[in-house]
Amino acid sequence: MTLNLTENSIRVLEKRYLKRDKNGICTETPEDMFKRVADTVAQADLKYGKSANEVKKLSDEFYETMTNLFFIPNSPTLMNAGRELGQLSACFVLPVEDTLEGIFETIKNTALIHQSGGGTGFSFSRLRPKNSIVKSTMGVSSGPVSFMKVFNAATEAVKQGGTRRGANMGILRVDHPDILEFIDCKADNTSLNNFNISVALTDKFMEAYFNNEDYDLINPQDGSIQNRLNAVEVFDKIIDRAWTNGEPGIIFIDKMNTDNPTPQVGEIESTNPCGEVPLLPYEACNLGSINLGLMVKENDVNWDLLEDTVKKAVHFLDNVIDVNHYPLPQIKEMVMSNRKIGLGIMGWADMLMKLEIPYAGKKGVDLAGKIMEFIDYVSKQESVRLSKERQCFENFKGSIYDEKNHFYEKYKGLSFGKITNDMWKELDSQIQKFGIRNATTTCIAPTGTISMIAGASCGIEPVFGLVFSRLILDNTEMLEINPIFKKYMISKNLYSEALMQEISKDGSVAHINIDENIKRIFATAHDIEPYWHVKMQAAFQLHTDNAVSKTVNFVESATKEDIKETYILAYKNNLKGITVYRNNSRSFQPMNLQDSKPKIEPLQAEEYNPTGEIKEVKCPECGTTIHMAEGCFICPNCGYSGCS
Repeated sequence: MTLNLTENSIRVLEKRYLKRDKNGICTETPEDMFKRVADTVAQADLKYGKSANEVKKLSDEFYETMTNLFFIPNSPTLMNAGRELGQLSACFVLPVEDTLEGIFETIKNTALIHQSGGGTGFSFSRLRPKNSIVKSTMGVSSGPVSFMKVFNAATEAVKQGGTRRGANMGILRVDHPDILEFIDCKADNTSLNNFNISVALTDKFMEAYFNNEDYDLINPQDGSIQNRLNAVEVFDKIIDRAWTNGEPGIIFIDKMNTDNPTPQVGEIESTNPCGEVPLLPYEACNLGSINLGLMVKENDVNWDLLEDTVKKAVHFLDNVIDVNHYPLPQIKEMVMSNRKIGLGIMGWADMLMKLEIPYAGKKGVDLAGKIMEFIDYVSKQESVRLSKERQCFENFKGSIYDEKNHFYEKYKGLSFGKITNDMWKELDSQIQKFGIRNATTTCIAPTGTISMIAGASCGIEPVFGLVFSRLILDNTEMLEINPIFKKYMISKNLYSEALMQEISKDGSVAHINIDENIKRIFATAHDIEPYWHVKMQAAFQLHTDNAVSKTVNFVESATKEDIKETYILAYKNNLKGITVYRNNSRSFQPMNLQDSKPKIEPLQAEEYNPTGEIKEVKCPECGTTIHMAEGCFICPNCGYSGCS
C-alpha cells in the first residue's frame, strides 16, 4: 500500500527512524520500517502457542494499523524493533538511594538507558539534606540539587545513539528540607537543561496552603522534623518560578499513589520525563497513541474503527513487553511482573475541528470524557482477553484489581453515556474470573514526533497555530495552513490568500473579522482560557490509569495570580500534575508566532533539551531559524537533525 505521509513526516522518518548503512544512506523505506516493527512485535505470539500462519496474519494487521496511521507506537519501538539494540520502551524510573555508591550506580544505569533511547525519571527525595553530616567521612552532604547537576552532566555526555537526546525528570517532595533550593534550581535558564523538574505536592501541604498554615520539613534520613515553612509562601515561590520560565511543574504525589495499581509492591515516587507515566523504581512503560483525527465518519466518531484500533493497540503493546531487550535485569523483572502499557491518543484537536466542536466548552469536554471512557473500557476488555490466553500480570494478587467491583465503584455515577455502570460491573466479574493482563493500559503522552509522522495534532493539545510561514530552501517564505481549517474555509467560500496571510501574523483567527462560531471551532492554544485547558485535562484524566501530559498555555501578559488559580483548579479537579507555560518566558522557546519570526511547529520536552548559551541556528536543510542552546537539535520544519 502507499503511505499517506506528509513531506515533513518523510523527512522526520529519514533523519531519525529509518535504517542506514555505514555511509549514512537510508536502506529502508517508511513501509519497510513499519513492516520491520510489525514482524518483530507479532513474533511474541509464538510464545503463547500461535502458529506461524497466525503470527503472519497478526503482523499484517499490525502493519495495516500503523501504515493507515491509526496507531503509532513510541519512538524507541519504531527505531529499534528488529534491530540489534532492540530496546523498545520510552519511559523509565530509577531509584536514587542515599549513598554515594547508590547514586553513582543510578548514574551508570541512566547512561545505559539513555544510550538505548529511553528517558528517565528520578525522585531525589531520599537524599539527605544539604550540609547533613556524613558519618563515614565526617564530611557534609552537598544535597539533592548538587547531585542533580552530576546526573545532568552525565546525560550531556550520552547522545542516545545520535537519534534521541537524553531527557530526565527530577522530582523533590515539597516536605524535603532542600525544597527552596530545588524550586530555584532552574531559575537562570542555563542550568540542568537535560532535566524537567517538578515539585511533588502532598495533600497535607495543600491543606496547609488552604488554611495558611506552616508545614513540616522532614529529614528523609530519620523522619525527624528539621524545619517548618509557611505553605502559602512556598506555593507562591513555585508560582513565581513557573511564571518566570515554566519550571518547576507540579505533581500531586498522593493522587498518583491513590491510583497506584500495585501498592503492595511499592510507592510511586516519580514519573517519566514528560510526566504522563508515574512508575515504581525500576519500572518501564511502553507507549503508543491512537490518531483520533482519523476516527471520524459522517460527522460522528467512528466507534467501530476506534474499538478495533484499541484492541489491536493493546495486543501490540503487550507483545512489546515480551520482545523488548531491557537495559537492566531489575527493569526486566519489574516490567514482566506488572506489564504496564500506556495507550493514549493524538489528533484530539483534529477530531474536534472535523466535528466542528469547540475545544473550550462543555460539548468538547463531554466528548473527551466519552472518548476516553470508551478507550479505557475497551482496553481493559482486551487486557482481560489476553489474560485468559496468557495469564494475568504476576502482581495481580493484592493489586487494586483484586478487589471486587473495583471499576463499578470507581466510576459509579460518572458515566459519559457510552459505557454504562452495568458494563463496568460485568468487566469486574470477568477480572475476578480471569484476571487482567496489564497493571495499567492507558496514559496520554505529548506525542511530539509520532504526531508529526501521523500528520496529527499533538496529544490532547489544541493547535498552536492555524496558519504560519515556513522558510524554504531559497530563503523565501511559504504559508503552511492547517488542512482541516483550509478545507472548512473553502467549503464556506471564505478562503483567500490575503486572509491566510493576515492569519499567519499570529496564527489565530481570534482577531480576524470572521463569524464567531468559526473563531470558537478553530481556537488556538493561546485563545483558550486556562480554565478550559484544565477541564479538558481533567476529563481525560478521569479514565486514564497513568497521567496526562498537557501544557496550559498562557499569553505573555498573564499574571502570577492566573497561574495560581490554574494550579488550584488542577488540584480540585483531581489532576495528577500540571505544566504551565507563559508565552515568551524563555528566549529559546522552539515556536514563535510573531510577525517578524519564522512560524514553526512546537516541539515537546522529549526532543527539545537545549544546553548552554542561547543562540540562533539556521537549519542547513531548509533554512529555518531555531533559537536554541549549544548542543544537538531536530529542526521542527523539516526534521533535520544536527548539532550546533
